[in-house]
Amino acid sequence: MENLEELQDLLPKYEEIEKIVIKNPEANYIISLGLKVLEDFVRNLDKTSEQLEESSYLIQALVDKCWESIHTDHFSKIPLHVRQIYSIACYLKIFFLLLENGELKQIEKCSKILDEALLIGYSQKLYENGDRLVEKLMQIFNEKLNLVEDLKLPIIENPPRVNALCDIPQLECPSLEVFKRGYVEREQPVLLLNTLTEWPALKLWPDLNYILKLAGNRMVPIEIGSNYSNEEWSQQLMKLRDFLERQFSTSTEISSRKVEYLAQHELFEQIPLLKKDFNVPDYCSLRSSNTDVDIKAWLGPEGTVSPLHYDPKHNLLCQVFGSKRIILASPEDSQYLYAHESEFLKNTSQIEADAVDYQKFPLVANVKFYYLNLQAGDCLYMPPRWWHYVRSLSPSFSISFWWE
Repeated sequence: MENLEELQDLLPKYEEIEKIVIKNPEANYIISLGLKVLEDFVRNLDKTSEQLEESSYLIQALVDKCWESIHTDHFSKIPLHVRQIYSIACYLKIFFLLLENGELKQIEKCSKILDEALLIGYSQKLYENGDRLVEKLMQIFNEKLNLVEDLKLPIIENPPRVNALCDIPQLECPSLEVFKRGYVEREQPVLLLNTLTEWPALKLWPDLNYILKLAGNRMVPIEIGSNYSNEEWSQQLMKLRDFLERQFSTSTEISSRKVEYLAQHELFEQIPLLKKDFNVPDYCSLRSSNTDVDIKAWLGPEGTVSPLHYDPKHNLLCQVFGSKRIILASPEDSQYLYAHESEFLKNTSQIEADAVDYQKFPLVANVKFYYLNLQAGDCLYMPPRWWHYVRSLSPSFSISFWWE
């Protein structure tokens, strides 16, 4: 396959990942050997096909072993270095497969492995050229797989901007000092109007064909059902292309659609090209210097729901296109909100916030709710542990920024 030498330059140098792989002696040996064999083979140095085959076999065994380790316990309990080693091993596995041949079936296999490296592994800040490698591989895979084909998606039009009732303060692009002293330090929600006007995403992303072209072949986790606290809710890995076609294509009957939601997903780690279309708002700079900002994507049709719940971090929810109805409640009212007893849903209320059953949940009468609409170009700041219910009023794309 062409460009392998260029791609090989984007693989990690052993010194860049030594602190990760040295935690597992077996992985340390296999990955260091794989990097050396690949470098020598691609550059036509003295490595035999037997050595290449042996190293490829060991990399496959390491991928399988890491996969088993990751799937034997709750995902949150998996040591970070295991997921990092899995990502590195997947990158090397892709190279060995591309050395075998560059046929379409092989490209499809490599594309799936890349998604697994990003979704199951942990690829953030692995090494200096990690994002560039992923970006380049995606570009090659997209060109080979001819993603666009005959699928034509609509351009989403934002609903007319409305001056809806808002029960919290609203500000137009406040200074960092005003935001910090007036809202972050007081743990007071605030709606920041017309804050994202410089983001290219506001103009580019409503054209779903743009997203299709960049990321249509990527495998992403999709929620099936409008509300994750309902029994019929489930999750499924699928190509982003299939999700976009089912939920947004004009050729799909609206009445036959099940509500599906790409929710709380680290899409921009998986698709680095989309990162270029927005920036982390300055308001997130108020975090501790040693903490990262977690960036999540929320893409779905009208009718998606995040039930009333709270998060432990500061949350800046930014609306790229579409609009959402949001209901807030203070942490001071937590005792009246009937949180689920299960570990998975302990931060989620049992009530339907937009249609409360006061006979079943009488204590909710003590709660003060705050209502607002989040519209394209706006941001909503929610302090830690503030309860929030979110329902999309139209096709919608949001980005949330969470920080300590």
